[in-house]
Amino acid sequence: IMQNALHRVPFRHCRLMLCAQILRRSYSSDIRNIGILAHIDAGKTTTTERMLYYAGKTRSLGEVHRGNTVTDYLTQERERGITICSSAVTFGWNGKRINLLDTPGHIDFTMEVEQSLHAVDGVIVVLDGTAGVEAQTVTVWTQADKHKLPRLVFVNKMDRPDADFDRCVQDLRNKLETTPVCLQYPTKSIEGQLSIYDVITLEHLSWQQGDLGRSYKQSKLETAELSVELQEKRNELIDQLSGHDDELAEVVISTESFDKVSNELIMQALRRATCQQKVVPVLLGSAYKNIGIQRLMDAVNSYLPAPAERNQIYECFGNEFAGKVFKIVHDKQRGALTLVRLLSGELKRGMRLICSRGQAETVTKIYEPLADEYREVSAVQTGDVAICAGLKTTVTGDLLSSSHASLKNAQKRLLKSRNSNTNTAEDEDLDDELFTIEPQIPDAVYFCSIEPPSISAQTAMEHALSQLRREDPSLRVSYDAVTGQTVLGGMGELHMDIIKSRMLSEYKIDVDLGPLQIAYKETIEAPALTTLSVEKEIAGSKQNASLTLELVNDQSELFSLAKTPENVQHLNALRPRLIQVLRKGALSALERGPRVGGQVVDTQILLHNATIARGTADSFVMATAAQCVQKLLSMTGTRLLEPIMALEIVAPNEHTSGILADLSRRRALIKDVMPKGDRNKLIVVNAPLAELSGYSSALRTISSGTANMTMQPCGFAEMNSSDELIAVRRAQGLE
Repeated sequence: IMQNALHRVPFRHCRLMLCAQILRRSYSSDIRNIGILAHIDAGKTTTTERMLYYAGKTRSLGEVHRGNTVTDYLTQERERGITICSSAVTFGWNGKRINLLDTPGHIDFTMEVEQSLHAVDGVIVVLDGTAGVEAQTVTVWTQADKHKLPRLVFVNKMDRPDADFDRCVQDLRNKLETTPVCLQYPTKSIEGQLSIYDVITLEHLSWQQGDLGRSYKQSKLETAELSVELQEKRNELIDQLSGHDDELAEVVISTESFDKVSNELIMQALRRATCQQKVVPVLLGSAYKNIGIQRLMDAVNSYLPAPAERNQIYECFGNEFAGKVFKIVHDKQRGALTLVRLLSGELKRGMRLICSRGQAETVTKIYEPLADEYREVSAVQTGDVAICAGLKTTVTGDLLSSSHASLKNAQKRLLKSRNSNTNTAEDEDLDDELFTIEPQIPDAVYFCSIEPPSISAQTAMEHALSQLRREDPSLRVSYDAVTGQTVLGGMGELHMDIIKSRMLSEYKIDVDLGPLQIAYKETIEAPALTTLSVEKEIAGSKQNASLTLELVNDQSELFSLAKTPENVQHLNALRPRLIQVLRKGALSALERGPRVGGQVVDTQILLHNATIARGTADSFVMATAAQCVQKLLSMTGTRLLEPIMALEIVAPNEHTSGILADLSRRRALIKDVMPKGDRNKLIVVNAPLAELSGYSSALRTISSGTANMTMQPCGFAEMNSSDELIAVRRAQGLE
């Protein structure tokens, strides 16, 4: 093939470039970059452990309940028995190099899944055989759809008595609206031992538990009845595939028989249909009981695409290096480590890179990924995944290239190909995403305050939060100048709890997480007018000031002169500098209202008269103005205004009534309920922030984890007297 290709290229340097390109494609054809996705506790990490063990990467089987798995290496992961951070591992299987990303299954860590999907070419979706398609399964499936990723389904826990393979397949059709093709079917012995029927080869597969499932036995079917039944399923598989693959359909039509279709033809057709996302192969087993894992890895090699089969968009870089940053972790010895998916070219140690935001970086070391263990390598080829040390300013989502010119030329080539070809809107979105600087980060749905154990730990806490933010883009950190709190925003209560635990275990800072202090505002109940005269001797100097001020409900200007025919001449005679001093003192009193110390808004201060004795200090005048406004606020009284949040909730139709009932108990105003798709409703609502503490968790409980929401501030609203009383008691710490 190489000789024929080179023979058609006239120029020597062009031949060399083509030769290098063919060699890179040959190398990348032996790579499989895959992610493993599932609902929490479906068995992703256990499946990954078996893959590493059977591939010879580990010498013993790790178990989640024992806290000794390779990919769950964080202290919090081993204590809780859940995956929190995505982990990358590399192993070989039957001549292929598999880069696998084990992702979290909890909804609070959806951002980890989103980041990982930028680096893979296909995914394994693990189902719990006893539960079928669950809430988070739908979420990760939608994410895979967004990235147009081919996928396999592995139905796990099929050894359990309550496992139902047929129901899982039906769930795939109904809940995920996909086309599953079953390559295996389960069977159990009298003792309840799980084994598998292979539809393509018509074999019975049984695993030996004496060697922890390392070996399995392939045997012909025992009875003619079984053989006929499985042959019918094989014919159904061929018939189903021929509807999606023209080459297989031609063979079936020409031979006029399903029996003459070879296993190789079926597997080739299945690979084409899977890579084109027309079908989803379904396999089964039990990771905990060491059954079916080798056949799952064979399916990864056989049916999921190599990098060169999916990433035609990256050809705009030609032979130049390009890589996408999809994750950053911090190691105690090595510092910040950047996980990069190589899109084109070769990455070498000591290479100088340019990120899409313009900064230059130098790769000091390159490692092969194996969770928190690292093996140093000198270079990495196209399509592979690498861990880079030495990148100091690079963040998640950055596109790395070898030079500014390379990046600009790639953009020009991409624009040219887009103009010459007919691209869909989805293709253009993928093109734009390649050069996007900022990753698409979901809005925070849970907020809390964070405080260091002492003032001396404030700087250390801020440094730790900056590192955690670099690792986890979904963590939001902000400072509320009104309440004086450092506010954390995230995806849920578990997310915040993990941040607190990591601050203690990794940075030795025992921070306190507390509820948000609601930033209420106040406004006057009615206009008020008063005169305040203050006379005092300070350090032998007589200070005297007399002011007449009025408070009115007005949103236009905060401070102005109340000119009337009687006082216009007097006010015009006031020096501009004195007016500025009076304005500054009066407005300072509006920063803290008399009820809960909230800012006084929608209020205007009118100056009617000001008599200032000669020699009176500006600070004394400012203090007098502030005291006069405070007196007015006490006279007229204030009403509380509470912050209102605008929520958009997307939930299945069957859970809408329960969500609306819960919102009504939270003093929410339902703005609209409209259909979104065939099965969901969009609920638009305004609700007080004080009633939304822990609402994200409550929403998941009500909707069984199927609803999602976005939330953002939308102003303030007045409170009734009973709600005001509760708010005042909370602000005073009495509730």
